[in-house]
Amino acid sequence: MNPNAPSFGFNPAATGFVPRSMQQQQQQQQAYDAYYNQGFASAGFGGADAFQQYQAQGFQQGAFAPQEAPVPAPAPIPTPAPASSVGPAPLPPKAAAAASTKPAGMKKAVNISLGGGAKKPEPAKTSAAPEPAAPAAKNEAKPAAENAPKPTEVKGQAVKQQAKVEKKVAEKAAVDADKVLQDAKMATDEETLRDLFGEQEVKPHMNLVFVGHVDAGKSTMGGNLLYLTGMVDKRTLEKYEREAKEIGRDSWYLSWALDSTQQERSKGKTVEVGRAYFETDKRRYTLLDAPGHKSYVPSMIGGAAQADVAILVISARRGEFETGFERGGQTREHAVLVKTAGVQRLILVINKMDDPSVNWDKERYDEIVTKLSPFLKASGFNPKTDVTFLPVSAYSGANLKDKVDPAVCSWYDGPPLLPYLDSLDMGDRKMAASLKMPVSEKYADMGTYVVGKLESGRMKKGDSLVLMPNKTPVEVLAIFSEVDEEVPAAVSGDNVRVKLKGVELEEVQSGFVLTDPKDPVHVVRRFEAQLAILEHRNIICAGYSAVMHAHCLNEEVNLVELLHYYDKKTGKKSRKGPQFAKKGMKIIALIETTAPVCLERFKDYQQLGRFTLRDEGKTVAIGKVTKLITDETLEMEKLQIRN
Repeated sequence: MNPNAPSFGFNPAATGFVPRSMQQQQQQQQAYDAYYNQGFASAGFGGADAFQQYQAQGFQQGAFAPQEAPVPAPAPIPTPAPASSVGPAPLPPKAAAAASTKPAGMKKAVNISLGGGAKKPEPAKTSAAPEPAAPAAKNEAKPAAENAPKPTEVKGQAVKQQAKVEKKVAEKAAVDADKVLQDAKMATDEETLRDLFGEQEVKPHMNLVFVGHVDAGKSTMGGNLLYLTGMVDKRTLEKYEREAKEIGRDSWYLSWALDSTQQERSKGKTVEVGRAYFETDKRRYTLLDAPGHKSYVPSMIGGAAQADVAILVISARRGEFETGFERGGQTREHAVLVKTAGVQRLILVINKMDDPSVNWDKERYDEIVTKLSPFLKASGFNPKTDVTFLPVSAYSGANLKDKVDPAVCSWYDGPPLLPYLDSLDMGDRKMAASLKMPVSEKYADMGTYVVGKLESGRMKKGDSLVLMPNKTPVEVLAIFSEVDEEVPAAVSGDNVRVKLKGVELEEVQSGFVLTDPKDPVHVVRRFEAQLAILEHRNIICAGYSAVMHAHCLNEEVNLVELLHYYDKKTGKKSRKGPQFAKKGMKIIALIETTAPVCLERFKDYQQLGRFTLRDEGKTVAIGKVTKLITDETLEMEKLQIRN
């Protein structure tokens, strides 16, 4: 055979002769094969599966008739070879006839079968008679076809590989998306602060609420923090000490920095939520001192609703911890209420560690931690991420600002209270969202003032707002901080006093919400909510009435209908409503209020979508709003019924 023949090429590594056009096609196919087999087959772009199908067709397409007439040469003896894995379709009869046309005197063209054991094509109507394929080649083609990868196996491998790639890409994308989102939120918050305050450095603000059983030392701890941070000077503290001795309450003088009324000082009990302010090098703090007596739980709920972090004060003194936690005290209820109020971080301060009955004993500290942890977990807190325990002495100030002396307490190696507070993550403040500020207090002083915490958005002097639910248009005349300084603006998380124009004091109530007129808070009389029944001596049926505490709102409500209940074992919601509900059940109920109230769905605004039901001085249930039944909702339901 002439190796320089134009229609054939010889490859020493090959097992037989291959037409040049076939060599080029195989090289191209190898390149495309490497590209397509990178996981695109399972995505619908062809690839390995389609290529294997094309191989299978190649065995049925038979011999390939060269499109150029070969140079006259003696017919070679075909070398046995396995079938080519690639074979183009045979030429149409006309093209085959044209290819067989030869000059006078030329010998007959010989067709070499490249398809192995494939079916022989019909001979073209020309003078060139094709010869049959060699039997050896046919026999060796069968194992080659059998050993070729099956389309299903290749497809399965491609799917697995693609799944691994997609999983890695998804994981990386999730991490990148979270980082971008956090960066965007931080950038938005920083930009908001610059817009409102210019280049003036503004420390971030955090709201703290002190809760716990009566006489646990909440007010004493708050007073000492004010003294240690310089908000109460030594002369004032000495005055409190002298006055406390005169009425026989020597050890209570620190609490007088927060318990300012004569009733609170004489009885030694906090009645209303005390409010104070202090600063560290890193942050500004609003301190809310909630009453610990069970008679003043509604006031405690109002304080917790304004807090970012709750400090649950526990007395380590023998007998006092057991009274507050195990014998019907307020420790349990306060822990549940702060969680319901939306507080995500809980710091358990084990106080009175310097008491002679304790004397900084690690076993007593561990005993309290061991008893509280399971209960806190059942209340919805994650003990590993949401809860922190700290041993302190509120009276002496040990471990409040500076670390406790190792000679006194050698086993504790954690941070003191104030440094730990400075290190806490603030979370998403929703500064870029629309303004929503529930009103906690009101008073008149040459105008109407409202007090509250901005749950979202921002506010500046001169803003035109709406006071809901009465839809009263108001104007912001002035904004004051906790230290009675007028400030140009306030952002989400700030506790401020706002002077309003356009509304009288009698027209404002606690639970009203200052909001943006372009995106006002929802006002409803009816809503659906998920309730978890905590405690009630009787069963709860349709028609049951209780007092709802939501953000700064206290409103009497009625359970109109029990819509569904959740199965304790499966967690699935029933189709029909239960006849009654009792302790431990979780239900969906339709609730009606006595007057229009400001609420949001829990998934939209958690702080305005959670609430507590109380009856006969006890917390009966906690809940979250799942559906708001507004006028628009009723109209849509009517239209659906008509259609």
